[in-house]
Amino acid sequence: MSTIVSHAAVPIALSACFPEGILSREAVLCGVVCSMIPDLDVIGFAFGVRYDDPWGHRGMTHSIFFAVCLGALLTAVLPYTGKSWPLFLFLFLSTASHPLIDALTDGGLGVALFAPFSKRRYFFAWRPLAVPPIGILAFFSAYGWHVLKSEMRWIWLPCGLVFGIAHALREL
Repeated sequence: MSTIVSHAAVPIALSACFPEGILSREAVLCGVVCSMIPDLDVIGFAFGVRYDDPWGHRGMTHSIFFAVCLGALLTAVLPYTGKSWPLFLFLFLSTASHPLIDALTDGGLGVALFAPFSKRRYFFAWRPLAVPPIGILAFFSAYGWHVLKSEMRWIWLPCGLVFGIAHALREL
């Protein structure tokens, strides 16, 4: 996983790509939460769920199927005054961005992108992101700083550019 905060950069950038007024602030906040939700699977460690189990870390909650289900569920229950497909698309992409970012990291067992239909875990061939340590204390270390610099370069900078360009194009 990249650090939990870095996952939020994608829905923030994505929000600028939708026409103004389509997504409320609440919808964007929901997208930010959706981008972080897949990592709730780490709770399983406390209950004996192994990393490589289907419900282990980077398992089912990191699948495209999960992103579709979460996006559909939230679209159905959240109050929304416009057409529902833009909200679904935003929530789906926000959730799906998490495993895609994780597949760019240099550690772990890979991401179960196609669970529950396949147990196989994947990485992208290009993996520029340093995998962060699990645990708050390990984050505040020299390696934690290395991870943060990696995320600033490969997540925050591109997302900032997308946000800025999309926002500028809205103003034209």
